[in-house]
Amino acid sequence: MVRENDGRKLGRKTLEELRIRTVRRILEEGVRPDEVAETLGLARSTVYGWLTAYRTGGWDALKERKAPGAVPKLSVEQQRALFKLVAGRDPRQLEFDFALWTRERVRELIRREFGVKMHVTAVGRLLRRLGLTPQRPLWRAWQQDPALVERWKREEFPALKVAARKAGASIWFADEAGIRSDFHAGTTWAPAGQTPVVKTTGRRASVNMISAVTGKGALRFMVVEGGVNAGVFLTFVRRLVADTDRPVFLVMDNHSIHRSKQLRHFAEQSEGRLRLFYLPPYSPELNPDEWVWKNVKHDRIATAGLDDHNDLKGKALSALHRLQKLPDVVQGFFHAPDLAYINS
Repeated sequence: MVRENDGRKLGRKTLEELRIRTVRRILEEGVRPDEVAETLGLARSTVYGWLTAYRTGGWDALKERKAPGAVPKLSVEQQRALFKLVAGRDPRQLEFDFALWTRERVRELIRREFGVKMHVTAVGRLLRRLGLTPQRPLWRAWQQDPALVERWKREEFPALKVAARKAGASIWFADEAGIRSDFHAGTTWAPAGQTPVVKTTGRRASVNMISAVTGKGALRFMVVEGGVNAGVFLTFVRRLVADTDRPVFLVMDNHSIHRSKQLRHFAEQSEGRLRLFYLPPYSPELNPDEWVWKNVKHDRIATAGLDDHNDLKGKALSALHRLQKLPDVVQGFFHAPDLAYINS
């Protein structure tokens, strides 16, 4: 039990100011330590301790120090095991019914695996100490067949490149996407604690886009109103073939419009001007054209204020024309980690 006031009930910053002020009175005003202690209601030993600290370490010795961290509730071995569980396993592999780790869920994991109860804040500190940070994951369709992906990367695409060189053809990756006026993303600066409001039209508008890119930075596109069906896609492919001097090796996903009879018939009648190739099912990350839509939808359209359908279409065209004039940016899409196979 503390019988005299030693300052421990004061806040840490308040206590720092009191220590410095007390020692200044003793040194600069000549007040005796006993008198200061009595005036402030402090224990004599506390005041003499501050004075000794100053004489030993100067003013820095009186400043507030960071409180020592709490004793870890998990041993070093348990922390290592936790890291392996969180960093190396999908929660569903551990019989949880969720796919992403949160502090609350890691807290439950710790309780289940080690029988230790921790506050969620302490869990967050522990995760950061282990070198783990919250990140936006890349999602993969569970239907994706890793064996087919590996075969595409190691066998099918290398063979495609050899055939393209022999035919003097250009390899184009194509895809389509839709954008809506009510799609918003991004952040803006605003006073802390005050969520900014960006006013937009309440009317919804949408357009669809088709594009194709090459590893040399070429981009071709078409913006259409209404849906993209087999006929619309065929129109785009016809324009693409007519616009290039070299044969076109066209790589696409397995959407039905990419496998239509019209498109296959056009390829068969093209006298080698068009050949069709297909990515493994459920593998959009293997298509560099996906980055075109990220650039247009997320980096351009999503942060723009849109008035109506014409404004949406105009901004989409503007974003695509801008990107078309930046072949270095388009080439950069091909350097994404999942696309390393293209340049290997």
